[in-house]
This record gives sequence, structure tokens and C-alpha cells, in this order.
Amino acid sequence: MTASTFDLATLIRAIPDFPQPGILFRDITPLLADPQGLNAVIDRFATACDALAPDLILGIESRGFIFGTPLAARLGIGFIPARKPGKLPAATYSAEYALEYGTDRLELHQDAIAPGQRVLIIDDLIATGGTAAAVAQLVEQSGGTLAGFGFVIELAGLGGCAKLPDVPIVSLLRYD
Repeated sequence: MTASTFDLATLIRAIPDFPQPGILFRDITPLLADPQGLNAVIDRFATACDALAPDLILGIESRGFIFGTPLAARLGIGFIPARKPGKLPAATYSAEYALEYGTDRLELHQDAIAPGQRVLIIDDLIATGGTAAAVAQLVEQSGGTLAGFGFVIELAGLGGCAKLPDVPIVSLLRYD
């Protein structure tokens, strides 16, 4: 079986009522434990995202690091992290986003992106879109150009992609 024919959905575990009643959690840990599945994710991202001509991959803490780093290596480009507050040692840009109860922030080193560099944002999942939209703001603050987004899983019923800038979005798996 090749990466293009590998059924990634077989490695996503559905866990009802986690982290609270009424939520159907999509667990990627079986995918991470399967080398063929993990390679299929990176292969598919590389094929779909190479045409976007990114200069950098930006991974969202923390699962975006898992997929973004090997993708950057595969594409022969750099990787930069968007992190929770207080985790980066140099001067940062910051973007706040809404959570179900309150807000959170992500930060990016101010020197991580050179003006005009094309940045592809990678994460494991898009749900409501707040986190990804905040990271897009960080790219804009840095003077970079947003090349697109890549997600292993899109929870389409939550409408997160509609809240993102009008750039290409690659979702490897989609659940309504």
C-alpha cells in the first residue's frame, strides 16, 4: 500500500464524551504510533503543499510541531514554532484568540520570518478556527506572506475554515 492509498481514517480513534459530555474527540495517537500512517501524512502534505511554494513551515504548539518539522525537512525549508506565552526566549509578537471560556495567546519570535517570506501554517486539527486565525495574524505582524494552511483533520461542522484568510487550505481528513 502506498502513501497515497493508505486510509488515514483507520488510524483516527473516536472517543465519545471527551473531554466533556457531548464531544466526540478525534484522537491522533494511533496515527502517530503507526510509521506507515505518519509517513502517509507527511507524503500527502508534501505533495499538496509543495505547489504553495512556502519558504517556511510554522507549526502551532504542540501537535503542529509533530507534523510541521518533518514536512519542513521533506520540503527542504525551515521550521518555526508558534508557542504559548513565555516559552520563547527572544522578543515576540503575540496574538490572542477566544476559547470556549476565556482567551489564550500564542507567540512568535519577531525575527522568525523575514519580510515577504511565504509561510505555511501546519496543525493537527481545525475546529472553530480561532487558533489558526491567531497564528495567521502573527505571520502578518511579522511581515510574512501567508501561503496557506495544512491540517490533518478538519471538523467541518464547526466552520473553522470560514474564519481563516482566503488562502489555500489542505485538510487530509474531514469530518462533518
